[in-house]
Amino acid sequence: MAKRGSNIYLRKDGRYEGRVSIGYTESGRVRYKSVYARTLAEVKQKMEDLYSLRDTVPVAALRLTVQEACEQWLAACRLRVKESSYAIYRSTIRNHILPQLGKLSFADLNTAKLNDFISEKLSHGRLDGRGGLTAKTVRDIMTVYRSVEHYTAREYGIRESHFTMPKSEQKQLDILSKYERNRIEKFLIDANDISCAGILLCMYSGLRIGELCGLKWDDIDFANGILSVKRTVQRVNHGGSSEVKIGAPKSKRSVRRIPIPEFALKKLRKYQAEDSSFVLSGNQKPIEPRTMQNRFRSILKRCNLRLVNFHLLRHTYASMCVELGFDVKTLSELLGHADASLTLNRYVHSSMEQKKKFVERLSACA
Repeated sequence: MAKRGSNIYLRKDGRYEGRVSIGYTESGRVRYKSVYARTLAEVKQKMEDLYSLRDTVPVAALRLTVQEACEQWLAACRLRVKESSYAIYRSTIRNHILPQLGKLSFADLNTAKLNDFISEKLSHGRLDGRGGLTAKTVRDIMTVYRSVEHYTAREYGIRESHFTMPKSEQKQLDILSKYERNRIEKFLIDANDISCAGILLCMYSGLRIGELCGLKWDDIDFANGILSVKRTVQRVNHGGSSEVKIGAPKSKRSVRRIPIPEFALKKLRKYQAEDSSFVLSGNQKPIEPRTMQNRFRSILKRCNLRLVNFHLLRHTYASMCVELGFDVKTLSELLGHADASLTLNRYVHSSMEQKKKFVERLSACA
């Protein structure tokens, strides 16, 4: 390479490379960081910017790449989060953050570059190459990146960027109609099957599918009509392979006691066992959520109803409770939410029938 000034070289590919000293190796040799540009003026400007950055940012941060920071952050996360959450973070980093940002150091990143990264994800971010990701998915990706940035700011003193989060509108979650509820409920009550008894229980307790799969017979107090949520079952992805895990519920508030309606309790008594076996399987190995989802879809087909996710039972339960006059605080505790505002914003739905009923009251004021 031909030298074109102080630590500036013309590369064979036609670009200029400028090298800026950022410290020393353990052996005492000077450590450099390179910047690249198509013109001499551009490379000189990048070098000036790096010299300025070198005086305000610790040398360690100049060398730290996004990949190295992500690895350190994941190692710290593993000590404090559930295995399922760790698997989601690792997958997000591996599939979305590292391919484009992994080799860059934090000195190379700025708000504009991160906003460009966000725009690219919105337009071409799908892993199958069929277009962009939803705003919510991109927000989830950038929330993980922001946590990594927080970590590097705390550990290495780097300045955090101020990228723009894409706007994600909250969708109105779906619930089962009164007709659908009645069809499913009749089928479940008439059926002679423990899975149907479990689904009926979810319809009238708000249990998550993993909590239902983790329910044991000794978690149910038949004398007082109360069940205790103590564990959850979920399939955890390890990047190419997965396994069923039994763990603690989603949060501390998810560990809770729920009263059971008498008709649902009566249905469960038909299968009651005096031991610590799992309710759905009848032995010491639980049925996994994916199996229960498939059984639920089979019931929907037999009832000639639309195919919906099992979690819709939880949304429907919350909406039914509100229609019956449950206060939000009580409902929040029944659902196991840490904050009542989450119950209001995500799980409470106002049906058109309910809206009409309230609007008709205006006639009395006319």
